Amino acid sequence: MEKETTMKTPKAPTVWQSLISFGALVLVMSVGIAYFHVDPHVPMFIGVIVAALVSLSLGYKWNQIEEMMISGISKAMQAILILCIVGMMIGVWLLSGTIPTMIYYGLKLLSPSIFLVAALLICSITSLATGTSWGTAGTMGLALMGIAHGLGMPPGPTAGAILSGAYFGDKLSPLSDTTNLAPAMAGTDVFTHVKYMMKSTILAYSVALIFFGVYGFTHASTGNVDTSQAEVLANGLKDTFNINPLLLIPPIVVIGAIALKIPAIPGITLGLITGAILAPIFQQDLSIFDPDTLKVDHVGANLGDILNIARNGFVCNTDIKQLNNLLSTGGLMNMSSSILMTVIAMMFGGIMEGTGQLSAIIQVITKKVKSGFGLVAATELTCVLSNVVMPEQYISILIPGRMFAPAYRKAGIHPKCLSNALESAGTVSSCAVPWNTCGMFMAATLGITAYTYMPYLIFNYAMMLSTLVLAAVGVTVTKMTPEEQAKADAGELV
Repeated sequence: MEKETTMKTPKAPTVWQSLISFGALVLVMSVGIAYFHVDPHVPMFIGVIVAALVSLSLGYKWNQIEEMMISGISKAMQAILILCIVGMMIGVWLLSGTIPTMIYYGLKLLSPSIFLVAALLICSITSLATGTSWGTAGTMGLALMGIAHGLGMPPGPTAGAILSGAYFGDKLSPLSDTTNLAPAMAGTDVFTHVKYMMKSTILAYSVALIFFGVYGFTHASTGNVDTSQAEVLANGLKDTFNINPLLLIPPIVVIGAIALKIPAIPGITLGLITGAILAPIFQQDLSIFDPDTLKVDHVGANLGDILNIARNGFVCNTDIKQLNNLLSTGGLMNMSSSILMTVIAMMFGGIMEGTGQLSAIIQVITKKVKSGFGLVAATELTCVLSNVVMPEQYISILIPGRMFAPAYRKAGIHPKCLSNALESAGTVSSCAVPWNTCGMFMAATLGITAYTYMPYLIFNYAMMLSTLVLAAVGVTVTKMTPEEQAKADAGELV
């Protein structure tokens, strides 16, 4: 009887067994994304299969593995719910004119004498408004690259300013999926995460502002600047939407919710509701495009439009292709890819954590790490390496997040320190890798090679460095209180 019981007890994984699961994921992700250019969902699922097979070889039963996967997914449920609400909110904010108003005022900041700083600010505002670095680069980035050509500014610094602004918003905007994923992986909430990132982000952003200000002033052309592309977008926004300062109320409501420490889900929902109230008030003359009939259905936003666009997203139909690309987004269904990626990644994370495979790898990595600074440095290095070997931005947050969460918890360090490190390296380093999905997209979109803009990703590099420097002096390393430690040990958000 004792022999039978012993045989049924799962074995502790060795480092090499753990590396089989992790190595298989790295291999299939690298080949799938970099060589075959496929989305990471199925390669990630193949990694789940390998991890499950290794777990079976350790003596785990299928029902135990299934419970681990479900447990892993449950830990990301808050992020999944927020992604759903954010998708709906983006669609409604587009319909109401909130996002177009933010972009319109951002374009008005453009000044020939401070072009690179203006490019940084415009892309920052756009990315904060939309929560997407890709959308910002594909729209404002394209326009600004054209303006830079007329100004005589070199393409590398221009792209660097564009991407610095784009990733500032991608890292900090509550609308960004990475901004929601990082705290979910670490074990904290999005508002706590955003507030904690402020010091290191402001420091890095200040460095970028100074650099591009000095560089732009030194190299600016004395001739007239061709700002026609930016003017076309601004005029297109004004002709399509009713631009009004009152439409800035929804983002102010969300920012207010952060300041008042309102939980993330109700706080973002308040922003969604505010945008829905303003839509029929301000967009009475807006032509609503029906994607099913490919025709303008009617004029003026109503309740039916709010419900439909919250689900399916907003479709902009103007004569300006760049404007259509920028504003045709949002909606619950357009978040499905990010949500499914999170679910599959957490299946992998649940197995790796539940069977102790993550612990085996982490023990090797953190064996000589004795301080909070060491953990932050190890986290950032792992995120950068993830972007190199598993060239997908989400993976560089999801996998290191689950890998290091137990180590931070054991050391009594608040999960917001981990989420800050994840975003400070995983999010911003992705476009610096030419074969990463972000690097390939940015290079193709801006019309230059990643090697051309790499030296000028000032904010991105400063972000990683500032987090490390502040960790060294204890600013981005915060110990948990006994109450917070108890919540973290119980698997609750801190």
